[in-house]
Amino acid sequence: MARKGVRPARPAAGHDVERTLDELYATPPSDFVSRREQLAAEAKRDGRADDARRIHGARRPTLAAWAANLLLRSQPQESGRFLELGRALREAYRTLDADGIKELSEQRRSIVSALSRQAAQLAREAGHGLSGAARQDVESTLRAVLADEDAAQRWAAGRLEGALTPPADFPSPDATTAAPAHRVARPAPAPPETRPRAKDELAERRRRRQQQLGRARRSAEAADHRLHELSAGRDDADASLRRARDRHDRAREHESAAQERLREARQELRRAEQEEREAEERLRTAAGAVERAERAARDAAQEVARLTEPIT
Repeated sequence: MARKGVRPARPAAGHDVERTLDELYATPPSDFVSRREQLAAEAKRDGRADDARRIHGARRPTLAAWAANLLLRSQPQESGRFLELGRALREAYRTLDADGIKELSEQRRSIVSALSRQAAQLAREAGHGLSGAARQDVESTLRAVLADEDAAQRWAAGRLEGALTPPADFPSPDATTAAPAHRVARPAPAPPETRPRAKDELAERRRRRQQQLGRARRSAEAADHRLHELSAGRDDADASLRRARDRHDRAREHESAAQERLREARQELRRAEQEEREAEERLRTAAGAVERAERAARDAAQEVARLTEPIT
């Protein structure tokens, strides 16, 4: 039973604050603090003190962390496949031999590189280019997502505050010539009566390992194929953007030339109107002079006629 004077909790409030935090972590770092304070003030004004404290406690992400969050939110399907690939890789690394690890490591490096380029492109389109160090932090974060389940869960939440670091014991492409560090030592030879059973168990383990390797390879190939498609789409979008910018620049030049011609035409029109007014004034002056001359001529003719009349 709720105490008197205590407002009951609203189920929708938690959902509202989660959406608010998602929006906040999609905000570029340069605008993060001002947007955070605005959202916290709105929550406090609405009587949601707990939400306001949560919002106010949000920490501004680094540029690399924001780019990784942006990648997750902008490409949800590719991000989901990447997370699935990480799960398959972590499972496969527990049982694979050195050759299998090397193959998957090479695919992992290619996919991480492609995704980091895509994150940099998204950040640039949002008006915030990534430096070389920031791109390295994005790659480090993506490698951590593949290698560590906790890192994958943190990235999947879409609210990273800083770059993630992959665990040191996760095999790298340069360390695949040896067996995984956590491989169990080979047991001593079994007694003759237990060898058939051991062979069956070994065959079963190898079969499961090959299944895991197959799933990991399929996941990696699907992710790599999708990334190639996205890269091609990005290149097409870049080319379209360049063409649009060229057309925009030409149109701007045409507009400037048209405006200059219009300005000149208006000046010419003003000069013509001025000349027309002056000509009209001269015409009125000339007409007045003609009218006066005609009157003088009539008066002179009348005077001549009067003087030529006979005197009586």
